[in-house]
Amino acid sequence: MNKAELIKEITKLKIAKNAVVLAHYYQEEAIQEVADFVGDSLDLSRRASETDADIIVFAGVHFMAETAKILNPIRKVLLPDMNAGCSLADGCPPEAFKAFKAKYPDHLVVTYINCSAEIKSMSDYVCTSSNALSIIQSIPKKQPIIFAPDKNLGRYLIKNSGREMVLWDGSCIVHEAFNVEKLFNLKKKHPKAEIIAHPECKEELLKFADFVGSTSKMIKYVSESAAEAFLVATEAGILHQMQKEMPTKSLIPVPIEEDNSCACSECAYMKMNSLEKLYNCLLMESPEIKIEEDLRQSALKPIERMLSFA
Repeated sequence: MNKAELIKEITKLKIAKNAVVLAHYYQEEAIQEVADFVGDSLDLSRRASETDADIIVFAGVHFMAETAKILNPIRKVLLPDMNAGCSLADGCPPEAFKAFKAKYPDHLVVTYINCSAEIKSMSDYVCTSSNALSIIQSIPKKQPIIFAPDKNLGRYLIKNSGREMVLWDGSCIVHEAFNVEKLFNLKKKHPKAEIIAHPECKEELLKFADFVGSTSKMIKYVSESAAEAFLVATEAGILHQMQKEMPTKSLIPVPIEEDNSCACSECAYMKMNSLEKLYNCLLMESPEIKIEEDLRQSALKPIERMLSFA
């Protein structure tokens, strides 16, 4: 089937099966267009917890679909490609983190949502980039904190909260790869453009940004800024929604280190999903996310604390 036929069939299946499609901003454009809701991790978590659809198709990566199942266990949760993982989640294995946590028995654990259910179950709070600073600032200053798995987000939070934290040594392969020299070259070509960046980027890049924030906050900033051009340092999938909402503004993706030909910064995991996989997933109601109830209950508590800050 071609793209138009796939979209038509997916729409039919959503109605027939009382299914909802949740898509992250980093998904390919066609998936964003067929989705019922497009958002960041925090907004999609809310949507997953509130929906009364029989089936949730999560067009994102594994930890996102897993979080949806934790929040809404009576729904069938599907992921178009079960191999759609995350370098942050993969870089924080449960056994290694358990040993790391044991070194700091008096520390409270705050984990970024980009981690497995097992890591969430060892946490006191889960956060997203949208509410991480609020959560950190709510914790009594005398309480020591472990923050995992993103060291770049952790450093950003330390700088902006004034709190010292023990950081797990993990990073996002996309945001870690942004190149400051290429950013400078772009800025020379577009001197009036504002630099906006995700806090998963390295500190050396963030210090040159006019605005640092989550995907949803970046979109909001662009919509409210008087500037007409922006250099965007995050996964390039966000440009679709930005351009839809602000069609007259110029959006220029910041190149990554390995990119010598085009200005693209794409997450290979996010792009594993496709319209065809989304169609097959709905048709066959597979692959399905399943979580043992004990683990789900343990992981649910810190996620609920996160949502209370939303």
